[in-house]
Amino acid sequence: MTFTNKAGVKLVTGLVATIQQNKDFLSEVDGKIGDGDHGINMNKGFTLCGERLAEGEHDMSSAFMVLSETLMDDIGGSMGPLYSVFFEGLSTQSEGKAEIDAETFLAMLEEGLAGIQDIGSAKVGDKTLLDTLCPAVEAMRTAVEQGKDFAAALDEMDAAAKAGWQSTENMVAKIGRASRLGERSRGVLDAGATSCWLILDSMAKTAKELLG
Repeated sequence: MTFTNKAGVKLVTGLVATIQQNKDFLSEVDGKIGDGDHGINMNKGFTLCGERLAEGEHDMSSAFMVLSETLMDDIGGSMGPLYSVFFEGLSTQSEGKAEIDAETFLAMLEEGLAGIQDIGSAKVGDKTLLDTLCPAVEAMRTAVEQGKDFAAALDEMDAAAKAGWQSTENMVAKIGRASRLGERSRGVLDAGATSCWLILDSMAKTAKELLG
């Protein structure tokens, strides 16, 4: 099971639409223990990316790079650089590949995760986007190693991402602004984990549509 890199540009345009549709939700989640601007910043970056993609022809790899560069240059806060290196990893690991299979998609996610871990000190359990991303990548890796087909691997990744995101509600923040609240940060979902789940869920659904 594969989809073409050319058709895969829909993963990125799908992300733009997903963030636009959820900008208020992201800011609402962020407002409970953060600045309340996560949705605003994400919507700004993804909308700008969408406008830039509309100006020319792109495949999935080049579209992810446009998204990476836009988030690095035009989004505020700590999330811009983190998501920038994530999408850069997705771009570099798929560049030059005409067909995207489960192994390539796994390599993309692993490279994106490695990029985030290289520039940040957070780990699983700190109430960050890694609580969504790490179990998602691990689930995808396990599915691929077990020989499951691409669609099934995407389903398992998506389910693990959702469970990881939901797990942040009962965590105490260890990193960032919310960490100053201590126990008061418990009982609220993490905004970065929330946007990460929306991103992975969108990519999984679009990729499955492309697989037919």
